[in-house]
Amino acid sequence: MEITYLEAIRQALDEELTRTPDVFLLGEDIGNYGGAFRVTEGFFEKYGKWRILDTPLSESGFTGAAIGAALMGMRPVVEMQFADFISCAFDQIVNVAAKNFYRWGGKTPMVIRAPFGGNVHGGAFHSQCPEGWFFNVPGLKMVAPSNPYDAKGLLKAAIRDDDPVIYFEHKFLYRRIKGEVPEGDYVVPLGKVNVIKSGRDISVITYGAMTHIALEAAKILEDEGISIEVVDLRTLLPLDKNGIYESVKKTSRVIVLYESPKTGGVGAEVAALISEDMFEYLDAPIVRIAAPDTPVPFSPPFEDLYLPKVDDVLKAARRLAAY
Repeated sequence: MEITYLEAIRQALDEELTRTPDVFLLGEDIGNYGGAFRVTEGFFEKYGKWRILDTPLSESGFTGAAIGAALMGMRPVVEMQFADFISCAFDQIVNVAAKNFYRWGGKTPMVIRAPFGGNVHGGAFHSQCPEGWFFNVPGLKMVAPSNPYDAKGLLKAAIRDDDPVIYFEHKFLYRRIKGEVPEGDYVVPLGKVNVIKSGRDISVITYGAMTHIALEAAKILEDEGISIEVVDLRTLLPLDKNGIYESVKKTSRVIVLYESPKTGGVGAEVAALISEDMFEYLDAPIVRIAAPDTPVPFSPPFEDLYLPKVDDVLKAARRLAAY
């Protein structure tokens, strides 16, 4: 069955709510309104006010409530209306949820849904990719699906996981990307990359919406005789180092493509790991393609300049192929 990225997320939530009464949702406007992006439309009528909880505009408050419920055996799914607002709950996430197991063995099975990313003309406060903020926090897990199959399978796996998981869902993909999703229950295991396209010359390691930029570039480069392998990380924490390294061994040339600002992002760590552990396999320098270290512009032409594009990948790949 072919469905949209948004519908895949919706199905995952619906199926997990039906599967176990321990799952409940909470967030701003997710009840009668159905969520800012209509992901939870109809859930309030189906499951009732005690499982689809509309909250005040207090990310710190409702994230703290979710942590408490998780510690008592529930499996809450928090919706941040936009990933940018997750900063208001930063202390609850990094100093409480992420540290419970280390401090006293307390399980905190909760998911934070974080609609992230640009190309929707949302400006500096509604378009950020904040995954780098949480990337060096032990105790957290993070996922960032690029397609409907992974969106559904990773969310179901995250809900069933006993650790706090931040689920980064890309707003630009909601209704633009469709894909085949099987009927029936399935999960996509956390911590495993997906080689979406096999290639022999250059590995493009990426995630989220940038996966589609990589695939588009790979198609163009194929006609030029340059074979691109596209590796979708899917899980950002924990990183599948072995999956990344296997691709590097195969191609010996690497582009790391990510949407967040270049400095200190997930791609920076991926590049560092490859440089540290796989140097002898490299035939060319690692190239990072990312956004500049500025806020996301509101102006559509400026935002287009800001975001990594197919042409950026083409130029980098041609340069690496000729190195």
